Amino acid sequence: MRASRLVSLLLLLQSRGRMTAPELAAELEVSVRTVYRDVEALGASGVPVYADRGPAGGYRLLDGYRTRLTGMTPAEVEALFLAGVPGPAAELGLGSVLSAAELKLQAALPSELADRGGRIRQRFHLDAPTWFREPEPTPHLAALAGAVWSDRRVRMRYRRWRAPREVTRTLDPLGLVLKAGRWYLVAAVDGQVRTYRVGAVLDLSVLDEPADRPDDFDLARSWQEHADRYEQGVYRAEARVRMTVAALELMPYVFPPAMSRAARAAAGEPDADGWLLTTVPIESIKHGHIELLKLGAEVEVLAPAELRDRFTGTAHRLAALYPAQPGR
Repeated sequence: MRASRLVSLLLLLQSRGRMTAPELAAELEVSVRTVYRDVEALGASGVPVYADRGPAGGYRLLDGYRTRLTGMTPAEVEALFLAGVPGPAAELGLGSVLSAAELKLQAALPSELADRGGRIRQRFHLDAPTWFREPEPTPHLAALAGAVWSDRRVRMRYRRWRAPREVTRTLDPLGLVLKAGRWYLVAAVDGQVRTYRVGAVLDLSVLDEPADRPDDFDLARSWQEHADRYEQGVYRAEARVRMTVAALELMPYVFPPAMSRAARAAAGEPDADGWLLTTVPIESIKHGHIELLKLGAEVEVLAPAELRDRFTGTAHRLAALYPAQPGR
């Protein structure tokens, strides 16, 4: 651990220039006395580190003492710093590793390239979760990441949406995917590739058995195929509706993309009053009721009859809650 800390101290001085002992102690999460000892050790090993006295003093390296990373273009440097995503890396248990790697890269770069890399973080930021959603707890994510990386089989207890709600599976983990702020495990079970939401994992054991990973497996392709199947298969019914042009224009902002795209593609020409007919894909009667309620009185359900009956009941209950006021 001390050897790693000495390297980090050296790289901090190399990338940031003069730093005081308290500043180094804060960055390395050690005491100031430890910094004094580490600086002495660096000097004894031949590193040209010296101290400037006075209020503006601190430790610094002899000018020109730098390990340079050559052969990289400015665009390549910017891409590398943009690729480092602190949030997901921290969730995978790699936050400190990413920070250390970026520090080493920045310290090894010529100053003009290091400055370009630093500017990237001040101009671009990735916030993966969608709006109005709390981060999903994933206590087993780091362990799953370790199993994926080391190709170890896992046994997990998992909560699913249908009965029986809790099941135990022995899986060959193949990869992890971050989608809209939620982590998913792609794994093989009984020769089939399946997807599991990491937040629904209740218990996990990493087994001392090698995972069976297909030679031709491609994570990105597999996930895209899963996403396509999900979008095509989740909407098993349709609702025939009459809605206003304003409601149709609002749909991309309140509906999932697949619903909005299909409804807009099926929309007919509006009549003189600004109403049109279209077909909206829905998962179920309950789902259609919840989603179409977002459009309020700008939509009328025509079919299926069961969905229209639900809206009729909702309309009567709302009318009872909000009776018309006399004189209004």
